[in-house]
Amino acid sequence: MKKILAVDDSASMRQMVGFTLKKAGFDVTEARDGSEALSIAKQQGFDAVISDVNMPVMDGITLIRELRNLPNYKFTPLLMLTTESGLDKKTEGKAAGATGWIVKPFNPEQLLAVLKKVIR
Repeated sequence: MKKILAVDDSASMRQMVGFTLKKAGFDVTEARDGSEALSIAKQQGFDAVISDVNMPVMDGITLIRELRNLPNYKFTPLLMLTTESGLDKKTEGKAAGATGWIVKPFNPEQLLAVLKKVIR
């Protein structure tokens, strides 16, 4: 079973993403912000990380940058799931190492299609 780390400061968004992914057969771990996610990611490996951009403590772009510095996450798919759709943020995310960008509100089928496309 593929392991996914879902990171969002919104409890309802974590629940929606978690429900969608668990229903599709993924093992989902949730984190409330980038700092918590980074701590969890250092303790165990994940097949993909799906993160919001705007979060307290540590934002998603910083999380992506920190994960890419870890040997275990150099090639792991890191997806942004966010309300941010501006080219500046997307460019910043890509430069940090984001694999893909999905704009909220998300369509469950779209999220699964993107995830299945990037996950090994």
